Amino acid sequence: MYCDLHTHSKASDGSYTPSMLVELAKQTNRVIALTDHNTVVGLPEFMAQSQKMGVTAVGGVELSTEYEGQELHLLGLFVEEVYYGTVENWTDEFRAKKEISNRQTIERLRMDGYAVDYADMVSEKGQNINRAHIADALCRGGYVASIKEAFDTLLGEEHGYYIPPVRPSFFDALAFLRQVRAVPVLAHPLKDMAERPLCQLLKRAIPKGLVGMEIYHSSYDQDQGKTAAEIAKTYALLPSGGSDFHGSRKPNTPFGIPEIPRQVYDELLQYKNSAF
Repeated sequence: MYCDLHTHSKASDGSYTPSMLVELAKQTNRVIALTDHNTVVGLPEFMAQSQKMGVTAVGGVELSTEYEGQELHLLGLFVEEVYYGTVENWTDEFRAKKEISNRQTIERLRMDGYAVDYADMVSEKGQNINRAHIADALCRGGYVASIKEAFDTLLGEEHGYYIPPVRPSFFDALAFLRQVRAVPVLAHPLKDMAERPLCQLLKRAIPKGLVGMEIYHSSYDQDQGKTAAEIAKTYALLPSGGSDFHGSRKPNTPFGIPEIPRQVYDELLQYKNSAF
């Protein structure tokens, strides 16, 4: 049996509802975690559906953080229902700052003739709008061929349209996840940084409570996966990973790939049960 501990739903920037993700996990006989960006509003539906369908499910969140001038993502796994409100309250401030960023980005695009509208996005997608939704609008408007192309061109920071939001510091986010009894896992680190700065980060983060690191991720090639596994072993971090599934938002990222042994979930759960 396998697990997929990194997926996204319509509650953030995925195209599947939380219930649909549970059904997908049921069909493929997988343990599944829902880790929407900066929100847990999808977790009540997700956990209720998993109980109904007999699927082993993990409530989680993926926090966008700032570390030395770059964006790093930090997963919190095994978020308990009693802390849903706490997580939403903590991320409210940063979602508000992200809305400012979104509006500024869209206004810059509109000034140059790109027909994208923030109100239309909110009406269709809800309040938790991010850069992927803007990319989707550009794609549907025929300005780019894919969401990836939008990120690589118009929405790349160097092109002057995208205004990065103010994010919490990596270490503040790490401390917060410990506070709410979630298991902190560094998401796809070799996608975001080179090996040497990663190791420098880990030396600082592990004493502050970082528990795991994704050694499995859909963006990794074979060498990156091997390197990530070696680093995790060197620093005694629990391995984790997932597809980072977004449905049609990332059509080349299928659910359940790479195949991750269920033992990865079991070891993280054992830590959760013993540490909190």
